[in-house]
Amino acid sequence: MEPHAPLPVIAVTGMAFEARIARGEGVHAVYAARSDLLERALAAALARGASGVISFGTAGGLAADLRAGTLIVADAIDGPDGSMPTDPAWRERIVARLAAATLDAPWQCGVLAAVTAPLTSTEQKAALNRARGALAVDMESHIAAGMARAHGLPFMACRAIVDPAWRALPEAATAGLRDDGTTALVPILASLIRAPSQLGAMIRLAADAHAARAALTEARRTLGPAFARP
Repeated sequence: MEPHAPLPVIAVTGMAFEARIARGEGVHAVYAARSDLLERALAAALARGASGVISFGTAGGLAADLRAGTLIVADAIDGPDGSMPTDPAWRERIVARLAAATLDAPWQCGVLAAVTAPLTSTEQKAALNRARGALAVDMESHIAAGMARAHGLPFMACRAIVDPAWRALPEAATAGLRDDGTTALVPILASLIRAPSQLGAMIRLAADAHAARAALTEARRTLGPAFARP
């Protein structure tokens, strides 16, 4: 009898490009920008079987000293339902892999906040940093952590900062994000036409996004099959 293939790790992301980076040996990726769609996709993946769940993708910076492209290896997720720790053994393996590699991207361990609506202003980011002491924030990690816990599965999170704490997000940055996690160009252009003063901020954001994408790609390659899941 042939041995069964090991169950995959499920990578939970908000956007299609993050899922493309996450996919690979031992990893199945699900994504959606709208929370109910993401929950549905993750539930379907979990029903097929999994060995663990990892939240992977970009995050907004909250700590003032962290630049775009900084990787956050989460100790815990502080979200709407309270604090949920990540799996210590899995976290240690990720930290060991990152420490042993020569990475272009800086990385740091700490708390990752999770929210249900985007934080677009520097004031919102500063307030959340003061309230929770978190390094960065995203909108998917609390969903991934909660569903992993409900299924008795280990959970981990690794996110790259895309907009630093000192950078406000212009309206155009979120205008083109579809519910399914893909991006539409026309609403972005329409927003820029309505408010062309956003152009400089969008150019800076594009550079930051490039740094975040490079950090995620480097982390994925370094962590290898199944995101170094023990």
